[in-house]
Amino acid sequence: MKLNQVTKLLILSSVISLPASAAELEISITNLTHGNHFTPLLIAAHDADSHLFQVGEMATSALQKMAEGGDIGDLDAAVMGANGVTVTNPAGGLLAPSAKIDAIMLDSGEMTHLSITAMVLPTNDAFVGLDAWKIPTEAGSYTFTLNAYDAGTEANDEIVNGGGMSGVPGIPAAPGGDGGMNATGVMDMSSNDKVHIHPGVLGDTDLQGGMSDLDSRVHRWLNPVARVTVTVK
Repeated sequence: MKLNQVTKLLILSSVISLPASAAELEISITNLTHGNHFTPLLIAAHDADSHLFQVGEMATSALQKMAEGGDIGDLDAAVMGANGVTVTNPAGGLLAPSAKIDAIMLDSGEMTHLSITAMVLPTNDAFVGLDAWKIPTEAGSYTFTLNAYDAGTEANDEIVNGGGMSGVPGIPAAPGGDGGMNATGVMDMSSNDKVHIHPGVLGDTDLQGGMSDLDSRVHRWLNPVARVTVTVK
């Protein structure tokens, strides 16, 4: 083989073996629901082996804290412990129905995958989620939608009682002030204790009683529940 051919092969091999270059991401997130809020968001760039959640798997205790009470602290710590990078609470609190937050900047460094999560309120253990989306290496804007998932950690009784600690039944709050009271509770017949697509809420129209403290005219949704645009610089 000629010398110049060997040189070309060595250069090509070197290029192929190079790790993916760091990517600066600009992210926007829109709440597509009619009457539900998102708790503080966690946006994470991490390696291919890390996950905030996985459909069909049991929820971790960190995911349970987020899905039942909106606490992203343990998930954030897990990502940082695996050398990932995060943006926490970019909306500065709840993201209201139909609201959008723009220009969330995240330098992914050498991390190759992106995940997003937040609890959906008012629900028992529903959360909006993106699981380990591979960050494109080509610059451009990428738009997609996210579903709401059920963490499988709590029965969906639809009772607003301030419960938000892991393992404590009930819904922490209806942030819009549009929840009911004195509900007897929805009989949740689901036996799926793994992360799965959320079936949505039933609700009713009796704000002083009935089976649910959720208003079916306000709090019901159909997937998807969020729109995300990621611009790779």
